[in-house]
Amino acid sequence: MTKHVAFLRAVNVGGTNIIKMYLLRKMFESFGLGNVQTYIQSGNVIFEARAAPSLEAKIEKQLEKTLGHKTEVFVRSMEEIERIADQNRFKPGESETLNVVFLWEESAKSQIETLKQYNSAADEFAVIGREVYNLLHDRDRSVFSNNFIEKIFNTATTRNITTIKKILEKYC
Repeated sequence: MTKHVAFLRAVNVGGTNIIKMYLLRKMFESFGLGNVQTYIQSGNVIFEARAAPSLEAKIEKQLEKTLGHKTEVFVRSMEEIERIADQNRFKPGESETLNVVFLWEESAKSQIETLKQYNSAADEFAVIGREVYNLLHDRDRSVFSNNFIEKIFNTATTRNITTIKKILEKYC
């Protein structure tokens, strides 16, 4: 069994798609996943399962059946989470934020080129594998948001690097 993290998109954001974490744990357990735990209220689920290329699609299908609406899911193995946390491209300073955007698949060269056009004094972007990294220097002038990323890369979900590192510390 491999330890994974599922990042659910748009859960408990702005008063919509409210899911209690204890119920989310019970749902994942009912899907046959093991050692299920959640981290904070934003839809981060840690669990054990056999690695399978269709794990995201299976979880999404089960969630839709259980919740009655589509919820996008981005699954990474704990090994991938370690790699993401250890990325060397950006080291945020005291007043900066490093965001990690999870994508379903690796990006096309044209998408990466489009994103590069938005590098500025407020934002720096990089794409590594199935993740987009945003080093946010100036929140007031930043173009970064999950919606901004989705206009370029399609469906995505975002977490800050602090959340990623806390998941590693607590569950790895």
